[in-house]
Parts: sequence; structure tokens; C-alpha cells
Amino acid sequence: MTRESISTVWIGSQYRRPNPPKKTPGAEDISLSLSLCAWLRAITADASHRIWDLAAVTSPWEQAKMADVIPMEEIRATASRLGIDLSQVDLDSIRLPPGEDFGIKSDDEDLNEDDPLEFDAGFGNIIVVDNLPVVPKEKFEKLEGVIRKIYSQIGVIKEDGLWMPVDSDTQKTLGYCFIEYNTPQEAELAREKTHNYKLDRSHIFAVNVFDDIEKFMKVPDEWAPPETKPYTPGENLQQWLTDEKARDQFVIRSGSDTEVLWNDARHLKPEPVYKRSFWTESFVQWSPLGTYLATVHRQGAAVWGGANTFNRLMRYAHPQVKLIDFSPGERFLVTYSSHEPSNPRDTHRVALNIFDVRTGKVMRDFKGSADEFAVGGTGGVTGVSWPVFRWGGGKDDKYFARIGKNVISVYETETFTLIDKKSIKVENVMDFSWSPTDPILALFVPELGGGNQPARVSLIQIPSKEELRQKNLFSVSDCKMYWQSNGDYLAVKVDRYTKTKKSTYTGFELFRIKERDIPIEVLELENKNDKIIAFAWEPKGHRFAVIHGDSPRPDISFYSMRTAHNTGRVSKLTTLKGKQANALYWSPAGRFIILAGLKGFNGQLEFYNVDELETMATAEHFMATDIEWDPTGRYVATSVTSVHEMENGFNIWSFNGKLLYRILKDHFFQFLWRPRPPSFLSPEKEEEIAKNLKKYSKKYEAEDQDVSLLLSEQDREKRKMLKEEWDRWVNEWKKLHEEEKLERQRLRDGEASDEEEEYEAKEVEVEELLDIAEEVVSFDFGQE
Repeated sequence: MTRESISTVWIGSQYRRPNPPKKTPGAEDISLSLSLCAWLRAITADASHRIWDLAAVTSPWEQAKMADVIPMEEIRATASRLGIDLSQVDLDSIRLPPGEDFGIKSDDEDLNEDDPLEFDAGFGNIIVVDNLPVVPKEKFEKLEGVIRKIYSQIGVIKEDGLWMPVDSDTQKTLGYCFIEYNTPQEAELAREKTHNYKLDRSHIFAVNVFDDIEKFMKVPDEWAPPETKPYTPGENLQQWLTDEKARDQFVIRSGSDTEVLWNDARHLKPEPVYKRSFWTESFVQWSPLGTYLATVHRQGAAVWGGANTFNRLMRYAHPQVKLIDFSPGERFLVTYSSHEPSNPRDTHRVALNIFDVRTGKVMRDFKGSADEFAVGGTGGVTGVSWPVFRWGGGKDDKYFARIGKNVISVYETETFTLIDKKSIKVENVMDFSWSPTDPILALFVPELGGGNQPARVSLIQIPSKEELRQKNLFSVSDCKMYWQSNGDYLAVKVDRYTKTKKSTYTGFELFRIKERDIPIEVLELENKNDKIIAFAWEPKGHRFAVIHGDSPRPDISFYSMRTAHNTGRVSKLTTLKGKQANALYWSPAGRFIILAGLKGFNGQLEFYNVDELETMATAEHFMATDIEWDPTGRYVATSVTSVHEMENGFNIWSFNGKLLYRILKDHFFQFLWRPRPPSFLSPEKEEEIAKNLKKYSKKYEAEDQDVSLLLSEQDREKRKMLKEEWDRWVNEWKKLHEEEKLERQRLRDGEASDEEEEYEAKEVEVEELLDIAEEVVSFDFGQE
């Protein structure tokens, strides 16, 4: 096979491919698609080296560096010597090859790391279709027409983008072809849809993306045991939990900077931990247990952590990733991207990968149209419900599930396959949610057949798929499910139509999950027509709060699933009338709650003690957009993000509503507390500590007193400095006053005293003649 048969010229990560060759290869030159790919790669490598020879003197960086040394005539002469037409070369698209910097050091610290750089091989939009029929010349056009018809339905094939090699001796095809699409996404979709496609009994397509051929060729002929690397202990990723002051960390994003800080409430200011510019391209996210900080980039996602600094621990390649989601136990990371199709009539293509967080290995990938992932949930990007996969089974990460049309697909993470190899069929299922602690699914099915078949809420045990409990619901308009954090209770908010179907009213179905036979209670508000604005369970507790009403100042009611007198019935604790609130934020430790008025209420805050049923404090953070408790329930942050142009920044408050400090940041985007893993203490030990809190608190009270004394001493020093500065300023003015004494005495006609009481004010009138004008006026006697 000659080089003129096909050639590819590399320019950075782009390439140009000419028309199909007129001369066909002989059978002695090539017989398999793999050998053809190897030959192509050799050609491109040769062309690539020639381009880099030219780039060494014509790259934009070298032109700027050597403009006074190498004239353009010499560059053209070098190009002519190498046989390269400069008019066909796009210099701006040239990229340095791996390991080459031409003596120009990059300021990108990532380039100095040992991680191999990943370059786009340039053939991602080409597929190789093998196991085609071997046909003579007269049947060539018919076979090409069949292949083109199959693959043009998936995407747009480039002009001259279908090439089927022919044996020059036999004039028959070689049983494979190359198809070039406009985008790599179309090529990947074609591979996914047509691999193992059965053309007839004897011909089953084997389809690969051209870039994958190189991976296959690197597989050695003989198996060799992997090299055993010596163990090197890693950093303690939980080091931050050992802070002697028991402080919590948080991350903020403002402008191009991302910062991790300690919340040092004792000193009434944050303490910096780590700061980096352009750390992420869209957002950051803590893992659920606080071990990792994830960043998002065009090439994929990355996680960071460490004892003292944030080092990159792993990268997850997923081009154009838009969203990420951790499993509750931090074992897996889900990444999501969507791509616009070439045909505007088609829907977006969606790609999801599930990575092992520690190894970076893709455990399972899912691809399809956006419509396939848009069922259920509250919506996400381009109509896709997010998160697509919802994790269950507690912190073990044993199961995850997704909702589809009339099915719920539950996967187990040991093999990443469907449980029992089939989905749960539920006609017209609209939504589902997992228990936070147990492998129990709650699902909602709306009414069917015009109301002949009632709506229902079902509880299903996984992996047995046994239905534990079912509740039929009638005249249902909408339904929403709320799990209590321990999985003890499930509240189902049900919006029902009135008999006239002209309006709706709301009630609650309360499931006691841990009790025998899972009893259900019905709770209706005193005014059934009240609109439900917000609902929230007390974390780790048995109480919940509801904001309800239609007026600008709605009511807030508190209920308990058990009381001292009645442990099996829900009961109302109190109702707060006319509150400026539209959101509820319970402390993670329970007991305290913030009644917040966001958006239209301009940041009204009421700190409420539910144990004592009393307000601890009221405050305001004007235009606040977000509220978040720290994981211990000691402090709470309120922030104003860049959705508002003014007052961007955050406030840190104590649990009882005392403002500790305020930080203003322009272009403020994110505030996130670092989560804490569950305590290793048993419930009995925590109860024992609570009973003997005074004994344990002596040490910390002494530390607080020392800090208070230190702050007091610092305040005294500050006041002393301010007084000394004032005294210096007064003395300077006294000195100046004394120097001007003679001048003042002169201006007062010899009077020396500066005391105003010693002088008598007298009014003196001074007349001054400004001007004299004489005018002669004529007088007519006849008029008189």
C-alpha cells in the first residue's frame, strides 16, 4: 500500500482527510482492519513529526520570542525544505506534543506533574465496521447503499465519508469499511446502536470507534503478571476532623477564586486553609461524608483532599460534564453530560458514567436521548430529572435506581446489573424515593382510567421486591413524599380535588415505618383549604413543621408523632400566627429551627426553640438567598449570592441568632459547609455525655474564658492604640495653635486672650460711598 492511497495531516488535534484513493491496496499489503489502522497510524505519526519540525520555528510562542532573530523568509524556506505548504497550515491550532515545550516553561502547574496528558487522537468521529459481506465489483454499489442507509439514520455522514477498501487482485471488498461522522457523539451512538447488528445469518457487524483500535493493538501477545508496586501510605483524608478546637470547615467561591476556611467563631473571623484561582470551571461539591471536594472541568471531574493541603486524588474523564452526584457512602461518583444532535429535530443525547471514586474506573455507563432520563423528579438540565440515579440501602451503597416509562430499574453495585435481571414494572409510575437508612422504595402512581383506578403509594422491599404496604388515594391532584432522616417515618403530602373539581385541598398520610404492619395516620389542617408552603421533618427526631396559609403572613404549625401522653398518635404542639416566613431550616441536631422569609420577604430570620416553644431571636439578612446549618448544629450561615448585584457575601450566626461575623465578597457564588461523617459514639455514650455535660464542659469553658480574656486584652490594646493616636493628633493641633498665637493677636488688634467670653460683641455700621452719577433731565413747559 502506498502513502498516496490515504494520508492524514495532523495540525494539533485537527486533521484533514482527502478524497478516497484511486489506487486500491493489494492483498499482500493489508488483509485486516487492524493492520490497516496500524499503517494509518504510522502515516499520521510521520506527518505529525513533520508538522512539529515546522512548529519549532513557527509556533506563536516562538514567533513572539524570536521575532528579532528569525525573519519570515527563513521560516518560509524551512517550510519549503520540509515540503509543507504554509498557506494550508493553521498556526493557531498547533499544539505542543507531549513532553515538548521548546524551552518555554508553562505557568500551568498541572503540566509539571507526572500525570500523562490526554490528547484528542482526532479519529473519534470515525467508526470501523467489520464482518461485512465480501462482494465483487458489480455488487459494490448495492452494498455501499445498504451500509449508507443503515448509518445515515443515526447521524450525518460526511461527504466522501464512507470508504470500503477493495482487494486489487480479486477486485472484491475486504469485509470492512470506514464511516466518518461530523461529531464523535454521532460515531459513539452508531457504535452503540449497530455493534452486533445482524445483517443476515452470516454477517453480524463488529463496530469500533477508530480511536479504540490503538488500545486493542497495545494488548501484548503473551500475558504477563502486573508489576507489584511497593506500598506507600497516603495522606490522612480525615485529618481535619482532629482539629483541637473542634471547628468546622466551609468552602466559598467568589469571582475566580475558591477558598476553604475554618469557621473560627471564638475569634469572630474565618481562618484560611487553602485558596486557589480557577480551581473549577462551574461549581464545587463536597462528598456526603466530607472526605473529598469535587471540581468540574470541561474534560471531566476531579476530587481533592489531604491532611494539610488539597491535593488532587483522582480524575474522572467525561468531556463536557455538567452535573455530578456522589453515592451516600462516597464509593461512587455519577457524572452527566448532554450533547446537541446534528439534526435539530432530534433530542439531546445524554451520557452518564458511574465511577469508582478511589480507582477512577468506570463501573457502568448509560447513554440515550434526554427523553429517556426525563421521567420523574423535579427536572435538571435540558429537561432531565436530576439526580437520574437515586441511591438506597443506607451508607453501604448497595443499590441505586432510576425511573423509566412504566418501570423502576433497580441495580445492585456488586455487578452493576439489574436485580433479578429485570426492572420492576409499575404502570404509569410518576415518582419514587428511597428510605435514607433501609433498602425500601416508596413509589407514587397517579389515578388511571379517569379515576376508576385510584392513585396509590406503595412501599417495596429491596432486593426481594416484596410490597410491604400500600395506600390507595382518591381524587388526587398531586403527591409528594418526605422521609424522616432516620427512616422512621414517611410523610406523603396529598393534594386532592374538591367534589366540584374546581379547587384542591391538602392533607398528609403519615407512615410509621418501624412499627408493626406500618400503620398509617391521616392528618388534615384545621383549615383544609390552606395552601402548604413548606414542610420539614426534625432531623433524627419525631417532630415536623408546616408553613400553611394564603395570606402574605402565613401560619406555622408544629406537630409530633409521639408525646408523653400519646405515643401512637400525631398531635399538634403549637401554631405561630402571621409569620414572615416561606422556608424552614432545622438544625442537624434537631430542637432548633430557623423560620426564614426569603425572596419576597427580603431575608427575615426567626430563631425558634421547639423544645421550649419560644423565639430566641429575630434578625434580618437583607436579600439572603441561601441558608445552611453547619453539620454540628452550632452555627448557621446565611448568604447573598450573585443573583443579586449588591450585598454579596455571607453572615455567620450562632444557633440562637447572635450575629458573629460578616464577610462581603464581590461576585459571590457558593457557600458550602464541609459535611461530617457519623459519630463513632453509640447512642448510649452520647446520652451519658449529655447527662454529664457539666463535667465535660469545664475544660472547654476554661478555653473559652482564655479566648475571651485574649479578645478582651486585644480590645484593650486596640482601644489604647486609638487613644494614643487621638492624643498625638490633639497635641499636634495644640502645637500648631500655639505657633499661630501671634498672628491671632495681630488680627484681634492686640488682644491676646483666646477665650470668647472675655470679648464683647459690638455692632458697627460702616457707610461706604460706592458711586456718584449725574444725569440732566429735559423738561417741556408745553406739556405742563
